[in-house]
Amino acid sequence: MTPTASPVAVDMGLSVEKMEKVAFILKTTAHPTRIAIVQLLAATDSLSVTDISEKLNVEQSLLSHHLSGMKLKGILSSTRDGKNIYYALKMREVIDVIQCLAACTFL
Repeated sequence: MTPTASPVAVDMGLSVEKMEKVAFILKTTAHPTRIAIVQLLAATDSLSVTDISEKLNVEQSLLSHHLSGMKLKGILSSTRDGKNIYYALKMREVIDVIQCLAACTFL
């Protein structure tokens, strides 16, 4: 039997705090619809649920589930204007994490 190699620790210059924040962002945005929401909101100040639904071609009920979860976690903020709810990107660091992932050569 060949002995299993032990993992080698690689220092990537990440502090514990940074690792925790990145892990939080990855867990909170770990769905294609959520990543698409972030991309849309990164390009504008805010969008209504209807606008996001139309741009992503996603049912409003499913979209509302994703939006409320991201708001609850502090990634998004929302404001109400009459019957419309507008969402905005609150945690701008999410853009950096997604841009880093987009730059990965293996994707």
